[in-house]
Amino acid sequence: MGKFERRLHDLLVKAEVLTKERAEEGLEISGNEGIPYPQVLLERGLVKEGDLIGVLSEELNLPAIDLSKVKPSPEALATMTQDLALHYLALPVAKAGNVLTVAVADPFDIFTLDNVHVVTGCELRPVISTEQSVRQAIERAYSGGERAMEQLMVDSEDLQFELTRQSLEDTSLDFTKLTGGKVDAPIIKLVNLIIFQAVQSGASDVHIEPLPDRTRVRYRQDGRLRETINPPRRMHSAIVSRIKVMANCDIAEHRMPQDGKFQLSIEGKLVDFRVSVLPVVHGEKVVVRILDPTALSRDMDALGFEKKCLEDFRHAVKAPWGMVLLTGPTGCGKSTTLYAAVKEIISSADNFITVEDPVEYQIDGVNQVQVNPKAGLTFAVALRSILRQDPDKVMVGEIRDLETGEIAVRAALTGHLVMSTLHTNDAVASITRLVDMGVESFLVASSLLLVSAQRLARELCDACKEAYKPPKDVLISAGFKPEECKDLTLYRPKGCIRCTEGYKGRFGLLETLVIDDEMEDLILRGASAMELKKAALKKEMLSLRRCGILNAIRGRTSLEEVLSVTMID
Repeated sequence: MGKFERRLHDLLVKAEVLTKERAEEGLEISGNEGIPYPQVLLERGLVKEGDLIGVLSEELNLPAIDLSKVKPSPEALATMTQDLALHYLALPVAKAGNVLTVAVADPFDIFTLDNVHVVTGCELRPVISTEQSVRQAIERAYSGGERAMEQLMVDSEDLQFELTRQSLEDTSLDFTKLTGGKVDAPIIKLVNLIIFQAVQSGASDVHIEPLPDRTRVRYRQDGRLRETINPPRRMHSAIVSRIKVMANCDIAEHRMPQDGKFQLSIEGKLVDFRVSVLPVVHGEKVVVRILDPTALSRDMDALGFEKKCLEDFRHAVKAPWGMVLLTGPTGCGKSTTLYAAVKEIISSADNFITVEDPVEYQIDGVNQVQVNPKAGLTFAVALRSILRQDPDKVMVGEIRDLETGEIAVRAALTGHLVMSTLHTNDAVASITRLVDMGVESFLVASSLLLVSAQRLARELCDACKEAYKPPKDVLISAGFKPEECKDLTLYRPKGCIRCTEGYKGRFGLLETLVIDDEMEDLILRGASAMELKKAALKKEMLSLRRCGILNAIRGRTSLEEVLSVTMID
């Protein structure tokens, strides 16, 4: 029996709506048959629905609501999907400003109300109904989802932003011309709403996915996808076409992947967007990446790296020549780290040139080249030309093939500092990847100064994180040292109105492998990744897992998060 059932039992007896015997009878039936206590009371005729809601309303000083006589507003329904409404048993009824009226069956469940607050981003005004009424009202309300979405778009106010450039070239567009003079067109309003809410919520990506019966819109926040609105399926093609127009893609092409970009001025702040369109079974899936306009303002100290790792990285990027590699999966913050490094080492005395795909942020004083494979401007072609431009420092967006790798390595050996990225799992794998690609091992050994790997970990919310003492065997298996396990207190997520599932923001984990004489000798001898990793750990390299463990000990993140983003050494 849960707390809600016992509390309701006590309230009904106290209000003399039920005798203690009848109330206990209902509890027993509920426990034996697995039926919710309020449902038992109503179905067995032990209490009337009005009396049940009235007792809760009076006790908690919350208004009761008859959902059979209420029609939820389209704006309120747009704050939550039907699946989430059923999961939380909470029906959004009305929305005034940022205040959302929500009908709930269990007003004592504070955690659910906190989750609804996080999902909707609104301050909540709970009203009380029964579980059965809430379920039925949810089914009725969301069955008219198409009409609700259309009404939302018709009634929504124009959002204060404009399309400033269709691409990051010197091409200007008039917003009203782009929309055909119909700035208030429903599809345009819907796309504006999706983008505006994504930027406001701090999302890094927007996923617009065609499903058999609906379109699903999800935002990636702190590395996790969160479902938001579900426009009707018949609107999907129009939504995709609108985004294609903004990103200068071919709206008539539906069979091939496409990429594009655009820039918006949102509330006076310029924000860049990258668009990827992919044909899938039920239509075209669109991912819009939001490039954080504050990334260029961050310095290396603000990225959250361990002190030793940060010192290793700083020392390498300030060297006069050689190669620095940064590796990790897409979305792990490699670009942000490289741009922070560029910002720190840039000098008016240096000729700094980058070749990128795409150029994510424009930096004053740096000559940035945008790769254009259709025109024959590949990484290798651009890099070869750059070396004729008398550069001092070069940043290559990614080493993707042997030709680019060889040119980058030879540039590092001839008096240039070269920074680049690779897609591998850890630092030592980058070395074997270059060799497997076909770059001679003696060139790799001679050119490399530092190889680093990066991940992003979610940061625990200080307002609600919960302390606990994990078993020693769990800690040992995760990679903790035996001496660290004695009476160790860690923290885990709990969740509150200030955070998302107990986490708020992310920070970087950086693994740095310094290429000294010993490591150079191992590379020349063709050592395997395992041998290189053992030698690096013996020299006290801080691995990704070790960096995560240190942050878990400090209470900055949870053990579960460390295990999810790093591998055991």
